[in-house]
Amino acid sequence: MSLLLAIAAASASASGICVSSIHDGDTIRLCSGERVRLAGIDAPELDGSARCEKAQRKKLAASKNPPWCDFQLGNESRDALKNLIGQGHVTIERFGKDAYGRTLAHIYVNERDAGKYLITWGLARQWVK
Repeated sequence: MSLLLAIAAASASASGICVSSIHDGDTIRLCSGERVRLAGIDAPELDGSARCEKAQRKKLAASKNPPWCDFQLGNESRDALKNLIGQGHVTIERFGKDAYGRTLAHIYVNERDAGKYLITWGLARQWVK
C-alpha cells in the first residue's frame, strides 16, 4: 500500500470508509476486502486488461460500453482517484453487485462524488445502461 493510501486508511478508519487500494479509475478495494465498482462510470482500461485484447475489442466494439483502451489515460484516471480518496472523508452508497461480484456504489470524498469528478476531468465517461 502506498504511503498516501496508508495515511488515507488510517484517517478514514475512525471517520469513514477505509480504502486499501485503487485498482483503476473505477474500481477500489476496501480494507474489509470488499471490491467496489464506481456506479455509473467507465474509466479507461489499464495496460494488460483482458477487455483490450484483440478478440475482446472486436467482440465488444458494437456494445453500449466498448473497451476504452487508452492506457496512459487509464493510469491518469487511477492516479486521480487515488489522489482524491487521499484528500479526506470517504463514504459509500451501495446499490448491489455487478456481474463480477463487485459492489456497485457511489463513492464520495468530503461529500464530492468521485465518479462525477473523474467525468468532469475527462478521466471517465458515463456508463450506458
